[in-house]
Amino acid sequence: MSEELINLGESIFNEIDQNDYLNSIYDNMLYNYALIKFHLTSVRQRRDYDVDAALQFADLLSNSTHTSKADDHKMWAQEIISLLLELEPENEQVKYYAGSVLTNVGNFRGRELVKSSYTERTLQEKAFATFCKQYLTIPADKSKTFFLQQKNIYDRLSSNFLSYSAPTSMGKSFIMHMFIKEQIMNGVKMNFARIVPTKALINEMRNDTINDLKNILEEQNYRVVTAASDISLEEEHNFILIMTPERLLYFLISNPDFQLDYLFIDEAHKIGGRNSRGPFYYKVVDLLSRKKQVPHFIFASPNIPNPEEYLKLVTEAEKGAENAITSSYAPVTQFKFIINCEDQTISIYNDHTKTPVFVCKIKRSGTELMSYMLLMEQYDPEHKQRTLAYVNSKNSAIENARLFADRRAPLNDPELKRLASDIKREVHGDYFLSDIVEKGVAYHIGYLPSSIRSRIEELFKDGKITTMFCTSTLIEGVNLPADNLFIANNYNGRPKMSGVEFKNLIGRVGRIKFNLYGNVFFVTDGKRTTEKEYLELLREPVKEQKLSVVQDLKPKLKKHIVEALLEGDAVIDKYNDSQPEEEYIMMRKFGLILLQDIVDERDSLVKREFSKQLSNKDLLKIKNLYDNSKNYIDNDINISVDQTKKLAKAIREGSHFPEAENGYFSHKMVYKFLDELRQIFDWDRYEYSTLGKKDKDGEYRMLSWYAVILSQWMEGHGLNNIMRKALTFRRENPYPFYLNRYTVVTYDDSPEHKNVVFANTLEVIENIILFSISNYFLRYANMYKSIHGENSLDKNNWYEFVEYGTTNEVTIFLQRNGFSREAANYIKDHAEEYIVYADGETSEIKLKKNLLECSNNTVRTDAESIIYNIPQLFLNEEM
Repeated sequence: MSEELINLGESIFNEIDQNDYLNSIYDNMLYNYALIKFHLTSVRQRRDYDVDAALQFADLLSNSTHTSKADDHKMWAQEIISLLLELEPENEQVKYYAGSVLTNVGNFRGRELVKSSYTERTLQEKAFATFCKQYLTIPADKSKTFFLQQKNIYDRLSSNFLSYSAPTSMGKSFIMHMFIKEQIMNGVKMNFARIVPTKALINEMRNDTINDLKNILEEQNYRVVTAASDISLEEEHNFILIMTPERLLYFLISNPDFQLDYLFIDEAHKIGGRNSRGPFYYKVVDLLSRKKQVPHFIFASPNIPNPEEYLKLVTEAEKGAENAITSSYAPVTQFKFIINCEDQTISIYNDHTKTPVFVCKIKRSGTELMSYMLLMEQYDPEHKQRTLAYVNSKNSAIENARLFADRRAPLNDPELKRLASDIKREVHGDYFLSDIVEKGVAYHIGYLPSSIRSRIEELFKDGKITTMFCTSTLIEGVNLPADNLFIANNYNGRPKMSGVEFKNLIGRVGRIKFNLYGNVFFVTDGKRTTEKEYLELLREPVKEQKLSVVQDLKPKLKKHIVEALLEGDAVIDKYNDSQPEEEYIMMRKFGLILLQDIVDERDSLVKREFSKQLSNKDLLKIKNLYDNSKNYIDNDINISVDQTKKLAKAIREGSHFPEAENGYFSHKMVYKFLDELRQIFDWDRYEYSTLGKKDKDGEYRMLSWYAVILSQWMEGHGLNNIMRKALTFRRENPYPFYLNRYTVVTYDDSPEHKNVVFANTLEVIENIILFSISNYFLRYANMYKSIHGENSLDKNNWYEFVEYGTTNEVTIFLQRNGFSREAANYIKDHAEEYIVYADGETSEIKLKKNLLECSNNTVRTDAESIIYNIPQLFLNEEM
């Protein structure tokens, strides 16, 4: 009998998707919601639908037990309830049903938002609801509950290996944090590491982690660490490392005996695809998987159907599909509109029939993204809703933010005024961002100074900034509580978005902490992005993912790598002149990983993936060719054998970091040393678009430009001074000046040209100074110490000067304790007010607690976190 009932239930839910009446009701509800959203209810008649039938369908779907479709059915139930709450705001029956439906799907956070009067009717229902709430209660925070799908993942995190996939809004990172928090609260002594995809996310996650754990950190002797130079690492603690894959790799290389117990890799789909950063994930996992005590490996990715793919990185779990979980449930709904600017039509997309529902034609003079954003702005005159707009380039983000802000007056908000004033003081008075933030508008791009970026994010969360234009930072994992998301095209930079990137982007709108749904507006441009392309991305499920060494490193590239290694000098050039730089960098790094695996006779995924191109004879020949170079082959996949040999030779022959002249790094000195490194590291070959770029006349003007910024940075100047110096350099070197990637003009010192310089300077600091040059200086410093002794660079280590942006010991000390460069400089400049010295030694610096009331927002914010993470840094005094 029970078998028949199970089959009957499966049959009912299996066929409900094709129910014509349900689909008709849902279509009509979507249409009516679109009329409300575009304020068309007075000119267009709403479609009829049966509210009672819609509620009954929602109730039925929320109880789905279908083997494979239950998550989709529960989300559909949520969508129906969300629509009804908007369409029938005065209907108490709708609110009552909402409580029931959200309870059935396990969305207790959503039920709290709705404030439904629903109570379970029978003793059995009450007992079951109570059991569910207790079962889903989060151990580390009993005031909150998991979703059922979160709980299923959470209970598996103690596995040796786990890879899970879920929609963006399901809280994948939240699950990791709650697991770590529970372990710490229970007194477990372990070391955890969380890999984030970009530097922009490090500070956000660091502050969120510290501010949630607070006193627990000191009670359980834990520290949150984001860099290998943090002072806490020299002390006896347990640690939570929050780093990019590159940072974690260099940390592991520098600390080979460090015992890591858990590695959490967020946004794990970054391991795949044609990108230059993917090989760092391989190297980190490979290093850790070869330790005597192997850590737990946890991979989390959005929306992919085969999360088990990433377990192939860990040899022992290569065939472990049982260690993978896929969930399609999302606690937040996204209602999707297609704005066809060419036809001037608006449709709302039905996810279940995979078809657009025509809403209306709009006759407007403008037919572009800005026109429709301004239209929505008219519907929200009090700026109650928060809107994100995705564009695919930094120039487009800045330009659109300015255009949008031109239509607004300043909001006279004290916090916005303070931010605008601080941007002018810290960056430059002519920086466009300072003017537009006063109007509640901003742009969010990867190279913004972290202190400014974090304040913009906080003001957006607080509803002070209500419109923000973003680039790919939005796909990378930045969490912002938006009501609306406009998508201007389906490109991520220059290439088109992949399916997983597209779904990840959509999932960035709507947050269960604030609402049950969000709105996404896909805007066509008729050229690069059409309605057809959007529909294809919406309709097609995310494809099964493949590791980049499997899918993107094509056989011809693997063959090219093998042929290069067989030459015996490890020089891996571009496959051909048309090879994209990103692909070349990825290819070369995999080649360096392969070489080390061959020389060390190690089995690895990378080596196995080359098996068709590598005969046993080739393996033996390569091993013999490089046997005498083993000392030059290591885990740093940025540097090859040829570079390392030339570096060692140069240092033995007298190469050294130049000494500053009375504390100053002249442009001539810095450029000369960079040019020396250019030749040692062969930047013309390996960094041909940046450090080794030549002008048509054979001059290295780009390197000279980097030297200007680098010298200012190492001397400890603030961004404002660096910007002024950069402008001076441009005035004195007006041509060639790139207005964008394609347009070369003569520099004229106009506000537009100045802001291009500001943008370029910030990007150079982020990507060239603090990444490329920093990595090369680190390699140089390590080689120098290995030849001349560990203490040989104690007084003149340019790597440290770049890492901390100063030669000042106090500023370095403060940064090693977690303060940003800007905050450390401010504290140093106001030492009498905030610092107490013991015996004049910087190692004995203590900070006064009045720092927590500092008028400088960046300093105060940093201090509020650091006092919990490193309490001994502060004087034990009463305020």
